[in-house]
Amino acid sequence: MSSNIPFPRLQPAVEQGPKQILPDLNIRLICPDCKNPVPNIIEEFASGDLVCGDCGLVLGDRIIDTRSEWRTFANDEGDDPSRVGAAADPLLDGSQLDTIISRRDGGSGTARDLNKVHGRANAVKGEKNLVQAYKEIAAMADAIGLTRLIADIAKQLYKRVEEEKLLRGKSTESIIAACIFIACRQENVPRTFKEICAITRVPKKEIGRCFKTLIRTFETNVTTMTSEDLMSRFCSRLHLRMETQKAALDLTITTKSLGTLEGKSPVSVAAACIYMASCLYNQPQSTKDVSQVTGVSEVTIKNSYKLLYAEREKLLGDKKY
Repeated sequence: MSSNIPFPRLQPAVEQGPKQILPDLNIRLICPDCKNPVPNIIEEFASGDLVCGDCGLVLGDRIIDTRSEWRTFANDEGDDPSRVGAAADPLLDGSQLDTIISRRDGGSGTARDLNKVHGRANAVKGEKNLVQAYKEIAAMADAIGLTRLIADIAKQLYKRVEEEKLLRGKSTESIIAACIFIACRQENVPRTFKEICAITRVPKKEIGRCFKTLIRTFETNVTTMTSEDLMSRFCSRLHLRMETQKAALDLTITTKSLGTLEGKSPVSVAAACIYMASCLYNQPQSTKDVSQVTGVSEVTIKNSYKLLYAEREKLLGDKKY
């Protein structure tokens, strides 16, 4: 049951016994008269019968029509396949079959007032807050160029947090920021804490607390962010050539293997390697420009670069730039 729930709670390890023997579900329906190994079964939705297409024997009745329901609301004759009702939103609870009164009535204002009264009477408790949170998640995802898939994952996680009442006392903005951060990590689209802080205006420590709580509570497939994951996006923002980007990536890998910048964050390592690679390929970038793109302070970039420059012979080897 928990496999159908997005972000289920972490369960303690339980010793598994012998596997249960399940019945064979590979059962084929054939006509008892024809006994054709390749049956020709026809579903007649108009009559609600299941009929053999070869001999016409009725094999079943009262079958359910699973096709889409269509109705025509056009003023003129013709095809106007308008779907009956909107598609259900899995992120919202309830039947979602509420009637909505139009706000247009020719300018008298009566329909607008009826729409407000009807909306207040049929408002589902808690659903209004969910809808507002979903709008904020979608807006923040668009602001930093995230896909709709990542936004939907963040919405699912936010809904689970609301259902479990897990982060009581925390602001909605901090919960949304943590959900977006986890969704990015889960889909291998890394974003730094500073990038999330910039769009949500939530302190880094507050996002970190919510992030750790959610990771300990729910099953998530969160991967560790590395400097290589950030390299392509940072180089593109700085308009660096492809050879410069490749050199920065090679520097990052060599730096990790030698432990030159051991203890530095992945963002700091990426910023220092990009700065050094841009200088090697005569496409120098100022520490201010690199700092604005990566979110790393200029002092950190300079100090990290000094460590790289001191080990330049080991890092570059026989490569000619």
